[in-house]
Amino acid sequence: MKTISNSILVFLILILASGCSGQRSSKPESDTAADTLSVSDTGYTGITKYYSNDYLIKEVTFKNGVMQGEMRTYYQDGQLNQTIWYENGLREDSAKKYYLEGQVFRSTPFKHDTIDGTQIQYYRNGRVKARLKFIKGVRTPFLEEYKRDGKLIGEYPSIQFTIDDNYNKTGKIRINLTLSDTTRKARFYRGEFTNGVFDTTKCVLLPAIRGKTYLELKKSGNPGTGSVGIIGAIITDFGNRYLTYKKIDLPYKDIN
Repeated sequence: MKTISNSILVFLILILASGCSGQRSSKPESDTAADTLSVSDTGYTGITKYYSNDYLIKEVTFKNGVMQGEMRTYYQDGQLNQTIWYENGLREDSAKKYYLEGQVFRSTPFKHDTIDGTQIQYYRNGRVKARLKFIKGVRTPFLEEYKRDGKLIGEYPSIQFTIDDNYNKTGKIRINLTLSDTTRKARFYRGEFTNGVFDTTKCVLLPAIRGKTYLELKKSGNPGTGSVGIIGAIITDFGNRYLTYKKIDLPYKDIN
């Protein structure tokens, strides 16, 4: 009987010892977890390469998952195609486009992910081919284009017009629009340059009907401005858009 009691006593002591041991070990584990706690990275940092059919097409630099630094794109044969600088995911500084042979073809300025400043295009020999100006992503009328010998191109087509006057019969007039160079095509807009830029949201595109563009105005009974502004957008031989403007005086003061 005494032997049984001793066995029970030993068993209880072992259980208590085991419980105390568990309590002592739980505290240090909790402290260790708290000491090593850190904020996880918000995204990838490094350079990611993108491929298409085993060809490297793009390299993008990231910092914490956001584009930061230079992005490069490549032609299929591996030559550098374009470089764009990013800061906090936005295009900044200048983006450069390259010829296959490696020379700079075009340099475009960016501010806060928007074209802003003078874009410059180059010939393969390094000479300037063209300059175009942008203000906060919108084109201005400024355009300079150069021949291969460096001479500035100074002649571009101008807006021409004729007026079909049916004011006395129908109360309408029609302004027919063409270019001085009839071999050229243009898109015509009714409007003005706003704050020095060509803002298409404030101009009205005049549709071409059977290859001809015209603006029809009619008698309104109210005094008008006495004139109408026309902007012509012409694609040059270099593929740039040349913007020209003409103010047309109206024969009557009450038409719009």
